[in-house]
Amino acid sequence: MKSCLEEYKNFDINEIAKKYIEGVPQIAKVAVNPDEEVEQDGAQIKGAKTEDSTIKEGTITYDIRFYALVPQSERMVSLIINIEAQNNFYPGYPIMKRGIYYCSRMICSQYGVEFTNTHYEHIKKVYSIWICANPPKYRENTITRYIIIQEENLVGNITERKENYDLFATVMICLGHDGDDRYTGILKLLDVLLSSEKEPEEKKKILQNDFDIKMTKTLESEVQAVCNLSKGIEENGMKKGILVSIQNLMESMEWTAEQAMKALKIPETEQTIYADNLKK
Repeated sequence: MKSCLEEYKNFDINEIAKKYIEGVPQIAKVAVNPDEEVEQDGAQIKGAKTEDSTIKEGTITYDIRFYALVPQSERMVSLIINIEAQNNFYPGYPIMKRGIYYCSRMICSQYGVEFTNTHYEHIKKVYSIWICANPPKYRENTITRYIIIQEENLVGNITERKENYDLFATVMICLGHDGDDRYTGILKLLDVLLSSEKEPEEKKKILQNDFDIKMTKTLESEVQAVCNLSKGIEENGMKKGILVSIQNLMESMEWTAEQAMKALKIPETEQTIYADNLKK
């Protein structure tokens, strides 16, 4: 939040954690029903949802979604923040367009949850933050914010209050590795945390020494869980790569699956697993 959102850039991290995260973040498990739990005056309803559901558009599940507060003009303003992890930077479409779509859905889904009737003044600003673990080389160790709506005077010169149109933005966090002066702050923190090469003890040492994050039993178990997740993702990626290699050899060389696996020196104990996957 401090590194990516302009609302928090001047706040201390501990202050943000203690004061401005509202409630418990929901992680890919709570659905939105736009037609329920609406207050009569259109005031906000607490509890961020991780799914948006409409009859025509189906359901979207967000990785993480939560409310956050920020002091603004001597009053508290609520934001809705979505965080997504993206392992594939080229999924067949520009990721930032998906981020903009998520922002749009979070705005639309507020009707019946945050406001009703014509109480548009209760619309919350939304952010969609994307953590890209495997970006192309030119994007490594970068953080880019895409501000969607800006004021532009075509005729005349007027100034609208920014809070009335500055309602959503997408942020791309593209991770890299040690090797340039940008490898610091949130970029280093996330790279260390998501690394499949570093052991839990090494991660905990870096988090304590470099980021002054005190290791509690709960945090230690969470670091271990992230380590297991990172290794699982890496292993799944390797398995998919081997499967593609088998299929390519079968097609280009007109080999059987057994011949392709033998050429790739896949252990006999694992060949049955790949053979079963080829049938799916």
